[in-house]
Amino acid sequence: MPKSKLEYIWLDGYEPTQSLRSKTRIVDDFSGDLAAAPIWSFDGSSTEQADGSASDCLLKPVAVFPDPDRFGGDGWLVMAEVLSADATPHASNGRATIDDDNDDFWFGFEQEYTIIDPETGRPLGFPKEGFPAPQGPYYTSVGTQNAYGRELVDEHLHLCLAAGLNVEGINAEVMMGQWEFQIFAKGAGRSGDEIWVGRYLLERTAEKYGLVIDWHPKPIKGDWNGSGMHANFSNGAMRTAGNKQTFTQICEEFGKHIQEHIAVYGAENDQRLTGLHETQAIDKFSYGELDRGASIRIPIGTIDDGWKGRLEDRRPASNADPYKVAAVIIKTTTKALA
Repeated sequence: MPKSKLEYIWLDGYEPTQSLRSKTRIVDDFSGDLAAAPIWSFDGSSTEQADGSASDCLLKPVAVFPDPDRFGGDGWLVMAEVLSADATPHASNGRATIDDDNDDFWFGFEQEYTIIDPETGRPLGFPKEGFPAPQGPYYTSVGTQNAYGRELVDEHLHLCLAAGLNVEGINAEVMMGQWEFQIFAKGAGRSGDEIWVGRYLLERTAEKYGLVIDWHPKPIKGDWNGSGMHANFSNGAMRTAGNKQTFTQICEEFGKHIQEHIAVYGAENDQRLTGLHETQAIDKFSYGELDRGASIRIPIGTIDDGWKGRLEDRRPASNADPYKVAAVIIKTTTKALA
């Protein structure tokens, strides 16, 4: 009987920012059916998720993707959520915070990250001492003098597409060595699954290049852009609204829940949300048409389509848990339109 390789992927219990973990299981003749992926246990005492005296935690598969790279393409990526030994959601399980998960909510996450040269501990392309030329030429750049890491970035894009992730694009970002990929999905759970698997594939691919992926929202202090995970979102009411009032109503409601959102928008996000470098200050809230310095931007597409479409919450950091971000966005949007 043929054997199949399943790579289980999950989030550990480290705080304030969780890390990705994975391990491989060999099973008989797996065809990619999620229901056929077995629940699997692991040692939670080694991942900050259990005490050594009662260390078993459970991995419950929530999404399956073909693995286009490892094992010659003959394997599967299994995104899993963590359960305690009694099969209840573990405290570290961000996916379990999603109370309302249906395809009516659409999410487009813009995942930024920084490629670090481990020899210097600095973004790829930065000199060992001092700094490169100021920001300006690096965003969407072309050419050896401005774009660093393209080979890794392009390979990651192709792997994501081959795995079936709904990647909608990539680009070099404002700071040298900083890049972004965008993923669109329907439903909070699915969108979170795809971002986490996209992050996993990026980290694993970077291993081959001897490079490090940094998810910190402000990897270089000073006059440099931080890294975010801008959250574009809509539901059926927004996509068919046809009036400005619907979007104003939603934005006004978001302004009433600043701390609730910031609490799940990523650790050390205060270093990024300063009111500079295309951000609003972390303790303030604003919204505006086409305004990249606002907490929420109303895109030109929404306006041009007759006030039908999406909003962009620009506050989530690059290290935020997309499950938690989507959950709180659904909660506040639903409250606004109740």
